[in-house]
Amino acid sequence: MIVPMLLMVFYSLKEYPEGKTLIQLLTSDFTLKNYIDAFKSDRFDIYFFNSILVASIVTLSNLLFCLMVGYALARWKSLTSKIIFSSVIAVLFIPSHVIMVPLYRLMVELGWINTYFALTVPWMVTPFGIFLVRQYILNLPNDIEDAARIDGASEWQILFTIVAPLAKPILFVLGIYTFLSNWNSFLFPFLFTNEESFRTLPVGLAFYLGKQSIDWGHLFAGAAISGLPIIILFIIFQKQIIRGLTSGALKE
Repeated sequence: MIVPMLLMVFYSLKEYPEGKTLIQLLTSDFTLKNYIDAFKSDRFDIYFFNSILVASIVTLSNLLFCLMVGYALARWKSLTSKIIFSSVIAVLFIPSHVIMVPLYRLMVELGWINTYFALTVPWMVTPFGIFLVRQYILNLPNDIEDAARIDGASEWQILFTIVAPLAKPILFVLGIYTFLSNWNSFLFPFLFTNEESFRTLPVGLAFYLGKQSIDWGHLFAGAAISGLPIIILFIIFQKQIIRGLTSGALKE
């Protein structure tokens, strides 16, 4: 798994790697020319900004809305909440590609093609995020919440001052997962945008592949620009991710 990524970075720092032998590549000088050319020859700065903006908006929205819905479904026991939760589970069984055509027609009807709304609004809350947060909150003791209600705290205060801090591990997992999914998303950004100014990195890299069909050095530089930020993000937050995934696996 690591070798392809290392080769990607290695080739991106070499000039015209396809025309050199392995010995020549190992002994040749490193250069940032491929990265500089990638930003100059294409709009990778715009693609990078769009990916950061879209992934950040979708991630923050999921953290907020999934926390609210997950808390409501976990704490309010009623027939309505069971029906809603069942519908959330049902949506998990539907592949995203099934809704591709109706979602595209909806974006056209709303006039959202080539806008940030099409890239963010449909993904601001996800059934997977609701399910993940709800299952985690079910394992949290509600004694503190009951004590807060006795002291006169509102449900909003309980949610954001008591439940949210206790749910930090799973929120970290949801945040990283959501950011990663949207950063790597290709199909829907490709469908909803046909202007360079709204393309994200995966879409821009696909078009760059057509422009640079032989120059592997520049292609690997573009791939590294797209992949390295999310790898660095995982390295920084790997402890929180693992802690969140294993929380609740063991009970005393």
